[in-house]
Amino acid sequence: MASNEKGNPPATLEPQVVKKLLDLLSSDDNFRDLFQRDADAALVQAGYVAPAENALKSTMTESTAPSAGSCLQMMAGASLASKEAIMQERAKLEQTLNAIQHFTCPPELQSD
Repeated sequence: MASNEKGNPPATLEPQVVKKLLDLLSSDDNFRDLFQRDADAALVQAGYVAPAENALKSTMTESTAPSAGSCLQMMAGASLASKEAIMQERAKLEQTLNAIQHFTCPPELQSD
């Protein structure tokens, strides 16, 4: 499990955000392009709301708190898996994305 400099794990994504994210990644070309360029903006479009500042401060400082989008941002040169592959791996992706993020985009979201 990855953690930040203070040893705190990053926040999880809400299940409804995960569902919306995967719905859009498996159906919407414009959203897929946005996700590849800016995962933070794509998550906001999918309904992600960053934890409240006071809740965030109770577990980590703002400067060490990873954003959900930075955890999912694809590495330069990586490509997003096809819509069909995302649909095929949906159950596994939901499980992975509902767990603590590991500071990397899940391999099931990337093409081979």
